[in-house]
Amino acid sequence: MSTTIAVVLLVALATYAVFGGADFGAGFWDLVAGGHHRGAEPRAVIERSIGPVWEANHVWLIFVFVVTWSAFPAAYQSIMLTLFVPLTLAALGIVLRGASFAFRKGVVSLRYRRIFGGAFAASSVIVPFCMGAIAGGIASGHVPSGGEAGDPVDSWLNPASLVTGVLAVAVAAYLAAVYLVWDARHFREFALAEYFRRRAVGSAIVAAVVAVAGLFVLNSEAPHVFDGLMSRALPAVILSVLCGFGALVLLMRYAARGARVLAVLAVAGIIVSWGIAQWPYLLPDSLTVSAAAAPHGTLVTLLVAVGLAVLIVVPGFVLLYVLDQRALLPEEGAEDAGDRPITSGG
Repeated sequence: MSTTIAVVLLVALATYAVFGGADFGAGFWDLVAGGHHRGAEPRAVIERSIGPVWEANHVWLIFVFVVTWSAFPAAYQSIMLTLFVPLTLAALGIVLRGASFAFRKGVVSLRYRRIFGGAFAASSVIVPFCMGAIAGGIASGHVPSGGEAGDPVDSWLNPASLVTGVLAVAVAAYLAAVYLVWDARHFREFALAEYFRRRAVGSAIVAAVVAVAGLFVLNSEAPHVFDGLMSRALPAVILSVLCGFGALVLLMRYAARGARVLAVLAVAGIIVSWGIAQWPYLLPDSLTVSAAAAPHGTLVTLLVAVGLAVLIVVPGFVLLYVLDQRALLPEEGAEDAGDRPITSGG
């Protein structure tokens, strides 16, 4: 039963990486789009792309926390006690990001639009970095078991955490750029599609370089995970690499639809590979999945709740994404104040 719940948790993490990660990556491209005039068109595509779905995507993160807390309380306790700094930064970043994204559309002053836009973009980089750093800290064994608190600094500012944090930012930027290529073409904005296509190719190369560098770091900092990647998780690693390479080829051949599917599989493959490589540990070398599991009755109840969620909630998500892709959803919130003349004063 604990294995089944662990698989559910891994699938939820991969889903959040694919959907929520793309939202954070869109914020990265917002950050580097340039000044008000030069970056206006790319930012308009970004806002139109993530506006209807960005709040819904974080449901997957809440699901991950609830499942971990309910099914593996011992691991949850150790992770929270040790990694409370990056977890707090990520939580604050998510709140700041959402508030800034909403407020930027409602202010007229260029000064305040820049402030809110900067907060949105900066937090879109901080959050995935913290998430990646948390994964690196867990994988490298910096989180002790038994409900004890590890070092609050070294647990997430170590070589493994730093490289996985940078990889998370790069992968999120890559995935967002691939999505934005499709969205720009869908609205027949071909110049912007080319703009994001170039950035998708560039970020794919950066992500690949960081991933290769990360293997060397994991070899020394997280040997259990590295050995798992080179053995039991190797098929998933190879599949992820092939999908990533295929997406890159399709992007260079201007095949946006196929590139999007392969990019999703490549990113999901990274998460699945990590989960398989770390097996059977939740906290490598100290706490296994079976040892961390809650009582059998709790796991059964949780599994029933997950099944009901699949039947009730998932169809709503599917409908939301279908309507969004077909541009059948109304603009989010009130009229964008940015559509009116912008004054230079406060």
